[in-house]
Amino acid sequence: MESERSDSPPSGSAPGLQGEVTTVELRNESSARGRVVNVDAFMNVRLDDVTYKDRRGKSSQLQDMFITDHRVRNFGSKGGGRKEYAKKAK
Repeated sequence: MESERSDSPPSGSAPGLQGEVTTVELRNESSARGRVVNVDAFMNVRLDDVTYKDRRGKSSQLQDMFITDHRVRNFGSKGGGRKEYAKKAK
């Protein structure tokens, strides 16, 4: 049986994150936090102003990053589609 991909948007709120800052957890236990430029129907993600953290915790600053769908484990650290905001100063 051949696996088919749908051209319809994936379920969940990941496509609604365009323009928002969020963390994308990757399958290799690393993560990338940045502003979402685009999420396509296959869940490929393009981020700008990225802080990439490898599995050992070393951080790197990147101008942009493209993440293919099969590398994405989750959006946001608490579950799918969570938007992250800076804490407000009192």
